[in-house]
Amino acid sequence: MSDPLQVVCPHCDAVNRVPAARLGDRPVCGACRRPLFEGRPLALDEARFRRHLQASSLPLLVDFWASWCGPCRAMAPEFEAAATTLEPMVRLVKVSTEEAPALAQELAIRSIPTLALFRGGREVARRAGAMPAKQIVAWARQSAT
Repeated sequence: MSDPLQVVCPHCDAVNRVPAARLGDRPVCGACRRPLFEGRPLALDEARFRRHLQASSLPLLVDFWASWCGPCRAMAPEFEAAATTLEPMVRLVKVSTEEAPALAQELAIRSIPTLALFRGGREVARRAGAMPAKQIVAWARQSAT
C-alpha cells in the first residue's frame, strides 16, 4: 500500500489524505464532498496559492498570466487541455499577476505567460512563453521527475 498524499480541495481548500494508488479513482473531499480533480486548472489568488503550495503533496504547475496579455489568452485553452492529461498526478493552477503583484514580484516573474513547477513547496523548473498542450505536458512530465 502506498503512503497517502495530501491533496488540497480545489473548492474549499481542505487538506485530504489520499493513497497515491487511489488518485485516479475520482476521490472526493472529506469536507465538502466535491471532486478533488476536475481536469481543469484552478484560478488561485495569492492566499490560496500559498495554501496549495504549502499543504499539497502533488507537484503544482502554475501559469502566471495577465488578462491584457495576448499570448496568455492564446495559451489558456492549451493549459486547460494539458490539465485533462496531467491531473491527478499534477495540479494545474493559474495565478493572475495583476491580482497578485506582490507574489509575482516575490517569485521574480519577469515575463508572461510563465509556467513554474513546484514540488514540496519549492520551485523546481520554470519556462516563459506560450506553449501548445503537448509541449506543456511533455515539459511538466520531464520536470516533475
